[in-house]
Amino acid sequence: MNNDLRKKIVEIVYNSREGHIPSSFSIVDIIEHLYAKILKYDPKNPQWNERDYFILSKGHGCAGFYVVLHKYGFLTDVDLANYSKLNGKLGGHPDMTCVPGVEASTGSLGHGFPTAMGLALGLKIQQRPNRVFALLGDGECNEGTIWESALVANRQRLGNLVAIIDFNGSAAQILPMDPFADKWEAFGWQVFEINGHDKKDIEEVFDKLDFTLDGKPKVIIAHTVKGKGVNFIEGHGPWHHKIPNEEEFALIVKELQ
Repeated sequence: MNNDLRKKIVEIVYNSREGHIPSSFSIVDIIEHLYAKILKYDPKNPQWNERDYFILSKGHGCAGFYVVLHKYGFLTDVDLANYSKLNGKLGGHPDMTCVPGVEASTGSLGHGFPTAMGLALGLKIQQRPNRVFALLGDGECNEGTIWESALVANRQRLGNLVAIIDFNGSAAQILPMDPFADKWEAFGWQVFEINGHDKKDIEEVFDKLDFTLDGKPKVIIAHTVKGKGVNFIEGHGPWHHKIPNEEEFALIVKELQ
């Protein structure tokens, strides 16, 4: 587990008094693997023409995204220290106009995934080999734009597109969609299911993916735990947008260590 990254998430949220700790914890293992092993990118040239694209559609989990961008050279220590402050570039949702490595400004659920689908379609039309990865929340999948985009992606045979679902149980509280995998299969997608916190599971599923410009789009349903890594934060409840006080911050850091 990436407890070093989780500790940074908690630090920037505690210092700024802004952020979604549980949502960031549930996705950070997957994002870290993408940047460590999968994506093609150049932090010194974020607009590199041959890069792969990653879009965090569930933009409220951006603290988990920012600490990974920092680890891999897109952001500085000062950037992280100024998270959600007036003189900083990192807000409570990612902004593509000022944050290097951010490909789409997201926050309103259901907007990032259609953007990713449009990118994948444009790349296919241009016959470019760049790949597109989008990370969605399971609750976000209640939005109609998700399924409209899924239909288009299948119709256009966007084999260069991968959706990753942070299946942390949020949808079950709003509008359950079971059987979830069957819905994506019915929309013509190639479906995989993994433990989103298990390094071996994550590595194996990405090794299986076949990227072609004309093929089935792929979806990885990652079963995760909201707040994974800190016992009293895990699950659903008051910690969704809660900021730790001094005592809670110390307890979180102690557990992560």
